[in-house]
Amino acid sequence: MSDAPGGPPAPAVPTLYEWAGGLDMLTRLMTRFYTIVPDDPILAPVFAGMPPDHATHVAYFLSEVLGGPGRYSADVAAHPPGGHARMISHHLGRGLTEQQRSHWVQLLLSVADDVGLPDDPEFRSAFVAYLEWGSRLAVINSRPGVPDPQPAPMPRWDWGVPGGPYRPNA
Repeated sequence: MSDAPGGPPAPAVPTLYEWAGGLDMLTRLMTRFYTIVPDDPILAPVFAGMPPDHATHVAYFLSEVLGGPGRYSADVAAHPPGGHARMISHHLGRGLTEQQRSHWVQLLLSVADDVGLPDDPEFRSAFVAYLEWGSRLAVINSRPGVPDPQPAPMPRWDWGVPGGPYRPNA
């Protein structure tokens, strides 16, 4: 397990997408989640009128963010086109609350357990970190007056800790 000269190469670290089980698992996760949402008193109003293929699009987005194929970004038939700006645009003006955000995360994690998403500490730590980061951005972007998003690269979430602010002499 080393990259030392003459030694065997270290095994490749899988992406979070690969570790999760790929598109099949993420589609199962999001499909199950969005079958529960219409009956959830906290989330039903947020997702009222959700198109039938919503779970599939969210699975594509999550797949791409976790290191899988760029199917969400490549969807040129989408209005607006795919990419991170597209996801942000879905939250503009929605007025999401902290209660809705935290409930969304907790319900999704419960469904993750139900569908068998890996539950090892390393994966779940990275997965929860992404859900917290992304859902908090969704709340921020749902506030009144947030301008239309500019094109931006899709974030890629990985195993590592994103780090923190640099504080010299701290």
